[in-house]
Amino acid sequence: MTSRPPSGGPYPPQVWQLGGAPSKSVDIPVTAVFLALFIGGAATHMTIFQLNKRRGHKFVLSLLLFGFCMARIVTSTLRISSTALPRNLNLAIASSIFTAAGTLLLFVVNLLFAQRILRSLHPSFGWRRPVSWAFKALYMLIVATIIMVITVVVQGFFTLDPETRSIGRSIQLYGSTFFAVASFLPIPITLAALAAHRFRRPGTDKLDTHHTEPLGAGPLRTKAALVLTASLLLSVAATYRCAVGWFDPVPRTQPMPDRFSKAAFYVVNFGVEVLVVYLYALGRVDRRFWVPNGSSKRRTYIVVEEEEGKGEAGDEEKRDSVHTSRPATARSEGSRARDVDEVKAEWEV
Repeated sequence: MTSRPPSGGPYPPQVWQLGGAPSKSVDIPVTAVFLALFIGGAATHMTIFQLNKRRGHKFVLSLLLFGFCMARIVTSTLRISSTALPRNLNLAIASSIFTAAGTLLLFVVNLLFAQRILRSLHPSFGWRRPVSWAFKALYMLIVATIIMVITVVVQGFFTLDPETRSIGRSIQLYGSTFFAVASFLPIPITLAALAAHRFRRPGTDKLDTHHTEPLGAGPLRTKAALVLTASLLLSVAATYRCAVGWFDPVPRTQPMPDRFSKAAFYVVNFGVEVLVVYLYALGRVDRRFWVPNGSSKRRTYIVVEEEEGKGEAGDEEKRDSVHTSRPATARSEGSRARDVDEVKAEWEV
């Protein structure tokens, strides 16, 4: 006589998922290694934030990266626990939630970096309210989508109804597709900003750097390379997860396809994320993408002389209604010339 699942759930997964069935001999040691790496990443980004804060150089995105690492520490701990206790489905549910939600923080950080490059190279366009609203709408849509995905993931453990599961799968497919697109967006945004910046005026051999604004320290090429590299890694991983989801579900009564292998799971999840976390740290994004305090209120990265030294990395989202008609008295001609020379020098490094 076969045993029936408990009424009301939670029920074990009915189809194969990325990573396959838990294996104590594989999942626990591999996840423990990533746990140690994420602990190191959290310590690194918090140390960077605290050292910068003591010098009056706040970079709030370091806290966001620290928060991501902490979320992955929780994810790794839950994955180890759920593997050691495979019958505890509550641990499996919690692990699935954190696995799905964590990467989005890196998507947001990358989008913010791309937005700062756009505003630095093309302030008359990047600071326009419709552009700012578009980025805000994208961030809100990311949050709304992950809430939807988490809801159906949890619901899937508590229902056996085919129609409900079909609706949940459709929402998950939407979510994975949307996240794949969101992870890729910093690439065209950055490339378009760079391409437009490199446009040469007819009849001249000079770059059109007349309306640029300073952004952090270091060459512009290095900033762009950091964003493009991280975005490429994240988008490849997100695209793989999306592609796997679009295949027809395979019941656990059948052999597991290779696309769900543990190697694929750890590469496109923890592996890529660790690379990006340490890329941000070693690339010193806290210096390269730093913006002055109050950028969100002034809607400009330019700081008049009496305000210099009061810097903080704000997530700039607001600006004076008319950007292109900035008073000439705000900056001296010598200061404006220095900014143009600095931008040109970045391309010569």
